Amino acid sequence: MHVLNLGILAHVDAGKTSLTERLLHTAGVIDEVGSVDDGSTTTDTLALERRRGITIKSAVVSFPLDDITVNLLDTPGHPDFVAEVERVLGVLDGAVLVLSAVEGVQARTRVLMRVLRRLSLPTLLFVNKIDRRGARETDLLREVAVRLTPSLVPMGTTERLGTRDARFVPGPVPSALDVLAGHDDGLLAAYVDGTLTPARLREAVAEQTRRALVHPVFYGSAVTGAGVGELLRGVRELLPPSGGSPDGPLSGTVFKVERGPAGEKIAYARLFSGTLRTRDRIPFGAGQVSEGRVSEGRVSEGRVTGLSVFGHGADSRADAVQSGRIARLWGLTDVRIGDAIGEPPPQQRQFFSPPTLETVVVPGAGVDPGELHLALTQLAEQDPLIGLRHDERRCNTSVSLYGEVQKEVLQATLAEEYGLDVTFRGTTPLCVERPAGTGSAAEFIRQDGNPFLATVGLRVDPAPPGAGVAFRLGVELGAMPYAFFKAVEDTVRATLAQGLRGWRVTDCAVTMTHSGYWPRQSHAHQRFDKSMSSTGADFRGLTPLVLTDALRRAGTVVHEPVHRFRIEAPADTLGTLLPVLVGLGALPRTTDTLGALCVLEGTVPAGRVRELEQRLPGPTRGEGELESRFGHYAPVTHGPVPSRPRTGHNPLDRREYLLNVTRRLGS
Repeated sequence: MHVLNLGILAHVDAGKTSLTERLLHTAGVIDEVGSVDDGSTTTDTLALERRRGITIKSAVVSFPLDDITVNLLDTPGHPDFVAEVERVLGVLDGAVLVLSAVEGVQARTRVLMRVLRRLSLPTLLFVNKIDRRGARETDLLREVAVRLTPSLVPMGTTERLGTRDARFVPGPVPSALDVLAGHDDGLLAAYVDGTLTPARLREAVAEQTRRALVHPVFYGSAVTGAGVGELLRGVRELLPPSGGSPDGPLSGTVFKVERGPAGEKIAYARLFSGTLRTRDRIPFGAGQVSEGRVSEGRVSEGRVTGLSVFGHGADSRADAVQSGRIARLWGLTDVRIGDAIGEPPPQQRQFFSPPTLETVVVPGAGVDPGELHLALTQLAEQDPLIGLRHDERRCNTSVSLYGEVQKEVLQATLAEEYGLDVTFRGTTPLCVERPAGTGSAAEFIRQDGNPFLATVGLRVDPAPPGAGVAFRLGVELGAMPYAFFKAVEDTVRATLAQGLRGWRVTDCAVTMTHSGYWPRQSHAHQRFDKSMSSTGADFRGLTPLVLTDALRRAGTVVHEPVHRFRIEAPADTLGTLLPVLVGLGALPRTTDTLGALCVLEGTVPAGRVRELEQRLPGPTRGEGELESRFGHYAPVTHGPVPSRPRTGHNPLDRREYLLNVTRRLGS
């Protein structure tokens, strides 16, 4: 039986979870369609999801469709939970993008479609809520063509639109041929000479959909079930099943991690190749170690103690899982979201921006800080982008976020699942530091007050924006044991988490220019003398001092996150809207007209996006629509340069650092 891993994506409240329920009911998996309002849906299993009526965590549910097993992945629609969507996109074979026939193209719809097209992921469009008053067809299709993509192939029309009896009527639509012929000249020739058959047209739709050249459009209602059967037929006929050989090398990726009833870690993984069996011992991690390179990531090994495979509405225990399928794995205690299993699959880029906001978690009365830290650590396993940062001296923990709704959900989760009452300090932008120039520093064994049995020299060079951090060797790899080089690189990356002003340092290249060590003393009949032999601890202790000294000489510039925005508002409100934008530090760059609307694009500091959302309804009479996404980091040019309190031992203060790190000050 073939497998198809299908994602359901949409702007919040477009009816995505309701459509998932209707698909499961139509496929015969559930007897009764659940309701989002009643909190009875199959995929929203968290109590918080049921109460708030939104999807927070991605969920997997399976159903048979003729000779295909469809693994359906329901994803969050709210932009604050974009990380959940990002992780799912890398394991999909195809997607259904849900739109509302009433609201049409919304801000989140545009973001998702842009990413789907960038990934060339085969996608069907489902226009939901055709039974609602105000539902549209022709002008909505025109809106989708202008605001999303012109590569649309309507798979039929509607009847009795906007009524409870609204239905979808499948059949050829004249405009479909024009779109298809744009990618296949033979279709137009066959049409002209009268040899074009419905079967040939359907083959062209399937072939071009699987290449993500066109996007078939279906209409229906998740509430009444209209059009859902036709959508399922489109899923089966138009989207490609999973590939990969079960006899090939093991290759997969982990896209979700959760805790079981006993606290055990459970990994959700998609296999792209090979077969995984219970009791197999497998490598997993963020990369592999290559000969001649210092390192390319964390690699671990673990034994699979149990696994379950999705099918017929739920997952069930199995002895093996083959390529193309999604499984839950037990036994991999150190596994993290994003880890490769076996051989890494084709490199997946990050599709969405990282979080750009940060807040400090404040424990309520009677909350034990240790319990709070443990709870946050477990939540970070499920969503690593919340980026825990613990300050032992100040006894507080900060988390990175996408927005205020995510903060509310985190607060409710800590209260309901862990019994911990917390509040938050104000949300602040999450800045970065970039080197302003080149700086070098070095310290040598037994010279100039160096208490460590290590020689380390480092040079910091600026790199292009988006380059991240690169570690290079300017000395021979055989100059000292590999473990010492590894200790230096790991410490460099850890130290760059806090720059001269406490922000993460990025877009730089760090080159090791000097190295040296004292070999292990191994005289006959003598015990190992630590005071005369270098260890990894010496390199881990010295590297932060050398690196921060090099950073001081290079200098760093603090950059704040800047979002690109797009506002659609009535054209006659532009005059009152512009002063509001300028007052928030926004820079309008382009304006355009879309009928009676004006389209305004520009940039705004990430820390002011929330305020922009709150103030937009006033000058636009409640008709303004904002879409924003991370654009870039820009140097802070207004007000004082922001800094962040440091955590841990501070290498910027040499005396304090040495007092805390080494016991050999007198050596």
